[in-house]
Amino acid sequence: MCLLCDDEKAYQAYMNYLDKMERQGKAADPNVAVNEVLDELQAAANAAAKKDDPANDKTLSPFFCSPINK
Repeated sequence: MCLLCDDEKAYQAYMNYLDKMERQGKAADPNVAVNEVLDELQAAANAAAKKDDPANDKTLSPFFCSPINK
């Protein structure tokens, strides 16, 4: 749990996951919960990285020089 306590977003996601499992009437296994939360945070980070990539920005001018992917 120390890994999650150091990161407020991870801790909040963990608590939300536990609340969701409790509302469904399921008992949450802490080890499974941590893995689910970390996978969810990693997916969100990957999506944010793709969103910020200039190659994916369709609002740029056609005269904008983007890096060439080799």
